Amino acid sequence: MKYFNKNEWKTMVLNKENFFVVIDFDKTITSADSEDSWDASGKTLGDDFKEKMNSLYKYYAPIEVDYTLEKEKKEKLMEEWYTKCMNLYFEYKLTKEQLLQSVRNSNVIFREGAEEFICNLNKYNIPIIIVSAGIGNTIEQFLKDNNCLCDNVYIVSNFIEFDDNGNMKKFNNNMMIHSLNKTMEEHIPIELKEKLLSKNYRILLGDLVDDIKMINSKYLKKTIKIGILNSKIEENLSIYNNNFDIVLTGKDATFYEIMNLIDY
Repeated sequence: MKYFNKNEWKTMVLNKENFFVVIDFDKTITSADSEDSWDASGKTLGDDFKEKMNSLYKYYAPIEVDYTLEKEKKEKLMEEWYTKCMNLYFEYKLTKEQLLQSVRNSNVIFREGAEEFICNLNKYNIPIIIVSAGIGNTIEQFLKDNNCLCDNVYIVSNFIEFDDNGNMKKFNNNMMIHSLNKTMEEHIPIELKEKLLSKNYRILLGDLVDDIKMINSKYLKKTIKIGILNSKIEENLSIYNNNFDIVLTGKDATFYEIMNLIDY
């Protein structure tokens, strides 16, 4: 179903010159049943690695979508989860070639209409900033393999840095990006910030309420906030309605609905 909440966004007339997009990757650009970028990065590392990652997911994922937990406690648990996942990649000695093979053998799937949506943005050189708590290398490779990685696409994520022999060195962002601290402002280069100043409006898309933090709160009045509610719909619909201008669930959670907002 589609839920249209606040009316302010309806006065925004979007065209190819006046807006940019800030968007989450896992379960937003990709479908609700897609493999996420953490799992997709390590498919060549064996069953033992997979079992350990799944065990972490089963424990921490319900916490991620529990909106009753206090902020400080939840942030600590998210940092704990992401640190453990990163350490697993070090433990199993992921290489650059293994990551490439993993992505190409993965089950990362576009949400319906997402590929066309990105291609349209690329065609008109509309900036799209992907802010993801996933693995940036995997996101980058997936988009590249699907001819969706153009100069207007910028990825803010946890990138793995490899040495000259293709061995894993470190995660190269200055601050771990997890689902509760995702923000565009702290990570994009100054030349991109200057380019975005000429844009009056923004479209923000995410599948978690905390994805709203991807944009500075002072700009939210000129932002169309679109939430994709993938699970626990009855339980979480109220909080999504309170935080997003448009909420998409079920069969309506496609990018065709979003493309109708734009007059190219």
